[in-house]
Amino acid sequence: MKEVKIIKAIKAIEFKNDILYLIDQRKIPITYEIFECKTYKEVEFAIKDMIVRGAPAIGATAAYGVVLAAKEFLNDNKESFIEKTEEALEVLNNSRPTAVNLMWAIKRMRNLIEENKELSVNEIYEKIKIEADNIFNEDIETNKKMGKHGNQVIPEKATILTHCNTGALATAGFGTALGVVREAFYGGKDIFVYADETRPRLQGGRLTAWELKQEGIPSKLIADNVAATLIRDGKIDVILVGADRIALNGDTANKIGTFMLSVVAKAYNVPFYVVAPTTTIDFDIETGEEIEIEERGSEEVTHIENIRIAPEGMEVFNPAFDVTPSENITGIITEKGIVRAPYKENILKLK
Repeated sequence: MKEVKIIKAIKAIEFKNDILYLIDQRKIPITYEIFECKTYKEVEFAIKDMIVRGAPAIGATAAYGVVLAAKEFLNDNKESFIEKTEEALEVLNNSRPTAVNLMWAIKRMRNLIEENKELSVNEIYEKIKIEADNIFNEDIETNKKMGKHGNQVIPEKATILTHCNTGALATAGFGTALGVVREAFYGGKDIFVYADETRPRLQGGRLTAWELKQEGIPSKLIADNVAATLIRDGKIDVILVGADRIALNGDTANKIGTFMLSVVAKAYNVPFYVVAPTTTIDFDIETGEEIEIEERGSEEVTHIENIRIAPEGMEVFNPAFDVTPSENITGIITEKGIVRAPYKENILKLK
């Protein structure tokens, strides 16, 4: 494998000169490439094709997609501008179905346009740009707060297990669950990380491992099916995962394989924490049964790097996420503190 240069500051998302620059996460760690979005349709593609991934990162990316849409229609009259921008909002909103941060960001932008529709087209556009920047900057600040709260549950000399990618690549910066790891590491704690590879997209092997190597955090990569053995043998002190949507009762949708980890963790009394901003909480759904689970293409399972590894014609079931019931979760680490059971009662306090 070609050695990738060390990137001092991981900027998964950057918006400048009316262009959205995204680290192409399909290419990490083999190559470090930037994907440029100059239209909202290119943003839609970037979200759908997982050039950008991770609920908070998708939300911030979608917000900048609205900026690009508004810019595209700047020369229209106001009625046409608002109508076409609304159409773009719907396109972006439907780009992926599970991550609630996407819907939250689009709703926030839609409300902004509605509240300012008496202004001129250019004035509305300027407000949209400011709001997208606000969403981006707020996410970084939120992640740092989560890191500080989460660090409280990380003992000295802790061995931590992660699943999927929850770092700077999955957010506007710093990370959710991996942000807690960063906070503990930079705070001087002697920690060690086992990173699940996370089939079928291998975000743990490709992205989390890359981030851990970039920052010199002691770690090892494991196949997903090694985790249960490590947990059983008392080698894991705490498990940290992210979330794409959290129901009012604390049920949490996250990358496929998270539920399985939670069951083993509960059986062996290993603390299992979800790390997510309050924007990932869907206050409109009661339980995880209401969460739509995205099913992705069969090629993600039958192929690796475009090389077929399964028989031709084999049928595939490929859900991108699963739901972990709240009774398997030790706590939900948010920017406002750590939420514990009874979840519904304590989650409602965050609203």
